[in-house]
Order: sequence, then C-alpha cells, then structure tokens
Amino acid sequence: MMQMNIEPETIKAAVITIAAVNVLAFLMYGADKGAAKNGAWRISEKALLTVAFLGGAAGSLAAMKIFRHKTRKPAFAVGVPLMLALQAVLAAAAVFLMTRASAF
Repeated sequence: MMQMNIEPETIKAAVITIAAVNVLAFLMYGADKGAAKNGAWRISEKALLTVAFLGGAAGSLAAMKIFRHKTRKPAFAVGVPLMLALQAVLAAAAVFLMTRASAF
C-alpha cells in the first residue's frame, strides 16, 4: 500500500479553508435575507448554491434554518442537505484513508 505523508500544516490549511467557506456561505445567506426584506439587490441563487457546493453546505444549512431563508425552494431544501451529506462522506473517507495509510 502507498504511504501517505500529509503534513499537519496541510491538514490545518484544509480545515481553515473549509471553515472560511462555511462562514462565507452563512454570511451570504444572511445578507441575501436582509436584502430580500429591504427590497435591495439580491445574491443570485446560483451563487448561493455554488458556495454550498464548494464546501459551504454546513454554513448554508445553518443560515437557512436561522434566517428562515430559501427553505421552501426544492433546490435548497433538498439540495443543500444532500450536499452536506456528500461533503460529510468525503471528509470521513479522507480521514479514514489518511489514518489507514499512516498505520502501515
């Protein structure tokens, strides 16, 4: 089996990046909700779904619940939880592969 040497700095950078994307997603959904209430310029649904897809599904889902925003639209109500599930599976697989590779 191939040895995987992943530096702790790489793991730290990945965790920080994912956290930042989730904070960005949360803030985007909150800003869009505020804009919707005030009749101002809105963030496109495509942009909101894209940030969720690119690793921000947890922040997106939290914002949807907290701000009660985009909860009735199927692309969001179904799509964001599915993206979160996929991201969780990918993260678990990555951790499993890293820990298994380091055992050899």
